[in-house]
Amino acid sequence: MRIPAVIGSSRILMLLGILWLAVVLLFAMFKPAMFNGATVTTILQFSTILALVALGQGLIVLAGGAGIDLSVGGTVSLSATLCMLAVKFGMPVFAIPVFCLVIGAALGALNGLLVTRLSILPLIATLGTLFVYSGLAVALTGGAAQSGVPAWLLAWGRGVFFGVPVPFLTTVIPVFVFGAVTLLRTAWGAWIFAMGYNERSARLVGIPVDRVRLLIYALSGALAGLAGLISIAWLGSARPNIGQNLELESLTAVMLGGIAITGGVGGVGGILAAVVLLITLKTGLLQLNVNTVWQVGIVGALLIAVLLIDRISKHWR
Repeated sequence: MRIPAVIGSSRILMLLGILWLAVVLLFAMFKPAMFNGATVTTILQFSTILALVALGQGLIVLAGGAGIDLSVGGTVSLSATLCMLAVKFGMPVFAIPVFCLVIGAALGALNGLLVTRLSILPLIATLGTLFVYSGLAVALTGGAAQSGVPAWLLAWGRGVFFGVPVPFLTTVIPVFVFGAVTLLRTAWGAWIFAMGYNERSARLVGIPVDRVRLLIYALSGALAGLAGLISIAWLGSARPNIGQNLELESLTAVMLGGIAITGGVGGVGGILAAVVLLITLKTGLLQLNVNTVWQVGIVGALLIAVLLIDRISKHWR
């Protein structure tokens, strides 16, 4: 069951690679000076937050059950703001990384409980928590950024190693490698594919579907909390709107990356490639002073084009 998933992921990776090269060449024609070392660093820095959120989103979708997490943006915002508010109330600054992860995991676990224990549709449950989490982030701060980030965290968040942001090296690469190995080499990964492929059969063979799904939602929340931590370390403050639109962008990256919306097919490599493609496209459009309204439309058109090309290639085969 996992072999078709790997093959499909390889096809998507090749397609995304071709599209990325086309995007780079197109922007190079209009603005050759745009692509330099600083631009690459910026693309990877912006990719860090979206990649972590998209990985959690991808695991939820991959596990099937109409799984989706629309609250990831709210989780990023709320975990970041709660963390810095806790520092203001006396929490030691060295506890910031752990606190962000724990808050994110708790918020994600709440989504999992709503889905698995109360049997609320994931779309409805996470839409509700999106408004709750985002609203709390704004209400608790009055919409103001929360400062007080320690110097050692700023040094990590803004550090660059040979043009690659340190957070990308120390978080994105390790978690994606771990995710790929887990999905393809462990029983837990086989359970996720089995759940997405046929949940009823997965239950019949003894897979603890509800428990696995709850853990996946908690993991998605933890990754969103990690993204919140990176936003604090990079920007130097906790911003209550930092997670705005991440739910839609992460879902776009998941589908562009070859994860079947019904679950059971896909891989994490495609998600990371799709994230880099999306951020490169948005950065290039920003450099060309393209209106943000058109940027959203172009990204949507790209998503439709990739899905159509993949569908046509499957039909030919």
